[in-house]
Amino acid sequence: MRISFREADLYRPLEGGRALCTACARLCRIPEGLHGFCGIRVNTGGKLYLANYGLISAIAVDPIEKKPLTHFYPGAMVLSMATYGCNWACAYCQNFEISQRRKVEGWYLPPEKAVELAEAYGAHGLTYTYNEPTIFIEYARDVGVLARRKGYFNTFVSNGYLTPEAVEYAGEFLDAITVDFKGNADPRFMRRYIMVQDPEPIFQALEELRRRGIHVEITDLVVPGIGDDLDHARRLVRRVIDVLGPDVPIHFLRFHPDYKLTDLPWTPVETLERHIEVARREGARYVYIGNVPGHRYEHTYCPECGNVVIKRYGFDILAVDLVEKGGKYYCRHCGNEIPIRGRLLPTWRLRNRFAYVPINTITRYVKA
Repeated sequence: MRISFREADLYRPLEGGRALCTACARLCRIPEGLHGFCGIRVNTGGKLYLANYGLISAIAVDPIEKKPLTHFYPGAMVLSMATYGCNWACAYCQNFEISQRRKVEGWYLPPEKAVELAEAYGAHGLTYTYNEPTIFIEYARDVGVLARRKGYFNTFVSNGYLTPEAVEYAGEFLDAITVDFKGNADPRFMRRYIMVQDPEPIFQALEELRRRGIHVEITDLVVPGIGDDLDHARRLVRRVIDVLGPDVPIHFLRFHPDYKLTDLPWTPVETLERHIEVARREGARYVYIGNVPGHRYEHTYCPECGNVVIKRYGFDILAVDLVEKGGKYYCRHCGNEIPIRGRLLPTWRLRNRFAYVPINTITRYVKA
């Protein structure tokens, strides 16, 4: 492990030696010698630094459906990477070992080596995930710009708690983002279980992401008993459609007990199905259930004729019933256009199975 500081791009100096971090909507005003809520954006001498620049806590080659992204390069593989820390404090985080640890350590992976690693494993793009990528956005940007020059796409798995400045900054390299509301965007739930006061900055970020042409998919973790209210789900879906339109993919994810909420059960599948029904009544045309392998709502259906145009099991694509014309995809049965960004790549998956990147391979590319 090495100490890796880089002056942040997203901040403004304040009087008295403080620094205003503008990477996320917390807008931390950080005194000299201290860090923001995330734990890794540090004020040193009145300047804000990203203290874990290039320090990787986890890295893997994943199917893009794991993010989940179902309408963006279906079948693609992505090099996924994370650091430590987070700007949220979800009491049920499945990655709490890295997201809820405010520490500066990890394997040092320079931006150019990250792109080389993606190339070595045959990935089609890079994903900044597992912990909130907004907090290490300067590193993601340096990797992402290089990756884009070499023909790779870049995606975020994010809580969407971005500032307009962060969205503008991400526009230099970001192609797609999964935004996870993690509980129906209920302010009371967010205050108690996430330590966030207001979901409004997420909707503002969604508007900016749409305006910049970045592909967006929405997820919501349905937490049984405390975050599964159908009226809240209805309001969330309605607001998302108002911002992004009815074709935005919406995923309702099954909760499993973790971290501080191990006393709760798994989300009943029937609860997820009721969320799907609510979303469809509100006009959502592409709705999915996540973390329930084999469920019928893993598939992509044509909203006009009901034909299964992409059949899935878990992260695997089993069959495709689409016709490609001029870079667009249409239902083979009725000819309706299905909104898919990028190329379909399921045949690549059949030849190359995804795998975690072994640490002895990583050490060829990283510096201790």
